[in-house]
Amino acid sequence: MKLGILGSGKIVKEVLPVLEEIENIEVHAIAARNEEKLQKLSKDFAIKKYYTSVDDLLDDKQIDTVYVALPNNLHFEAMNKAIDKGKNIICEKPFTSNAYETEMIIEKAKQKDVMIIEAISHRFIPNAVEAKKMIKDLGKIKIVSFNYSQYSSRYDNFKEDIIEPVFLLENSGGALIDLNLYNVAFAVDTFGLPKNVKYFANISKDIDTSGIVILDYEDFIVSCIGSKDSAAPIINTIQGENATIEIPDALNNFGEFRLTKTHEDKVSEFNYNQESKSRLYYEFVEIEEILRTHDKNKVHSLLEKTRNYMDVITKARYDANIYYPADKIR
Repeated sequence: MKLGILGSGKIVKEVLPVLEEIENIEVHAIAARNEEKLQKLSKDFAIKKYYTSVDDLLDDKQIDTVYVALPNNLHFEAMNKAIDKGKNIICEKPFTSNAYETEMIIEKAKQKDVMIIEAISHRFIPNAVEAKKMIKDLGKIKIVSFNYSQYSSRYDNFKEDIIEPVFLLENSGGALIDLNLYNVAFAVDTFGLPKNVKYFANISKDIDTSGIVILDYEDFIVSCIGSKDSAAPIINTIQGENATIEIPDALNNFGEFRLTKTHEDKVSEFNYNQESKSRLYYEFVEIEEILRTHDKNKVHSLLEKTRNYMDVITKARYDANIYYPADKIR
């Protein structure tokens, strides 16, 4: 894979060292607006080329795959252009700004015979995969609670009216799509699509800085908490009549988890150790194999999951009357 990277932000700086560990991935070029950042990243990670234009990178015929790590609102446009250039795509979460854009991109990629995969780590982390297999051991599910609360380094500026992209409607920002998406996505992967979706959001300056998504599965409720305006210990639990799974880690990292079985007066605990690799390592190893082997069945399966995430996230956001400019019919 000759990879072109679109973006130079935090996630790119996290992923570049990981890519050096993975066979068959060569980072051929990177594109962003800040040339100073590009020069440093190119030097630090031996990237052959850099471009200050997305279009210029997409015109590079040596690149067969692009990794989209731009601000949320730019994902749709970048993928749309990449499909026209015949590039396979790895797109950071959120896949797009809304379910409508997601559907358009998936259908266009199918027509153009281009493979697209969303990079969202829990789908590939061994602990997360194992935990989902154990759901059947819990018995009838009673209570599910996921909480990803992390005080944003940009929130103090936000309070002073210095508003950065993560808190801008124009950039498809907010706590739901940034942090709570991980909770919603894991819930949907594990339990399927809910019967009903509600979002109780704390809204300031037109954006959700925190909130609780309620997913109604009729027999049980899933509570998904995401906060960028306050912090709390990260703890996630799936409680059943026979056992409970406890994940003391953000679901996008899933470094460890504990299964506790209760049989009358006897309690048995099974601890699963922390993963030794970066959370991003597992997803890029599997994505590289999927694209290299042209496993279109796997691509289709993963895109169906992405469809589901964006369907639920969009419904939740609309329930709280939060609308992005991208929500206008194109």
